[in-house]
Amino acid sequence: MKLATFSAGGRISYGAVVGNGIIDLARRLKYASVLEVLRAGALGEVRRAVASAPDVALPAVTLKRPVLFPEKILCIGVNYANRNEEYKDGSEQAKYPSMFFRTPDSFVGSGEPLVRPKVTQQFDYEGEIALVIGKEGRRISRERAHEHIAGYMLCNEGTAREWTRHAKFNVTQGKNFDGSGSLGPWMVTADEIEAGKPLHLTTKVNGEVRQDDTTANLIFSFADLLAYITIFTTLKPGDIIVTGTPVGAGARFDPPRWLKAGDVVEVSVPEIGTLSNRVVDEA
Repeated sequence: MKLATFSAGGRISYGAVVGNGIIDLARRLKYASVLEVLRAGALGEVRRAVASAPDVALPAVTLKRPVLFPEKILCIGVNYANRNEEYKDGSEQAKYPSMFFRTPDSFVGSGEPLVRPKVTQQFDYEGEIALVIGKEGRRISRERAHEHIAGYMLCNEGTAREWTRHAKFNVTQGKNFDGSGSLGPWMVTADEIEAGKPLHLTTKVNGEVRQDDTTANLIFSFADLLAYITIFTTLKPGDIIVTGTPVGAGARFDPPRWLKAGDVVEVSVPEIGTLSNRVVDEA
């Protein structure tokens, strides 16, 4: 099942993507958003409602972030094999995940403009897989981690590279410009993804493959991440974990290949779909 948040006719709603259409679930259920569905543990109710016919054609809507306002968006850095070598700083591979938070409004939906901030000349892409939490948990074991994942979506973790170096120990500024990243195109529920099967992620810029890897090469698996994160915080339904990007971001080319207005970035995983955004300059 694919759950999307969308706008159509001046109204924001959510629904299930079926073929080339969307079943408007807000018209059928008491829940007003994907987040409310997850917090209520109501995916079963949603599945029963999906038996009806689509209400609107997919091309007629604007896709938004699948989960509009989660409590937490946690992002993981340097989590694919060979990423550490990209930095060329002689450091050893980390023993624990690197992480930082992003705000909801730093992301747009698939098809919406990806905004290149005025203050950067080093705007970059990072294709990633994002986990959506469906069940609250603290100190989750690796063996039970899959029980807490409601679904999967894609992320382009757009980054203003100069702004990740303004301070000594953090990257938060460069990761949180409004509208600089994207999430979507929808959330594919976990029952649609074979447990343990490697997911093949690609990122294209203007049709050229820049990133190409699978989750078999993750340093910290999805289960590792949930187990580590919940040592210090409680994950709640709707929370998002962005799991890291493979080699091939624009900063790592010689010379670097920064995004500019008009570029189209596509992040794809066959089991999930394609997240696509055209870059625009900040007004």
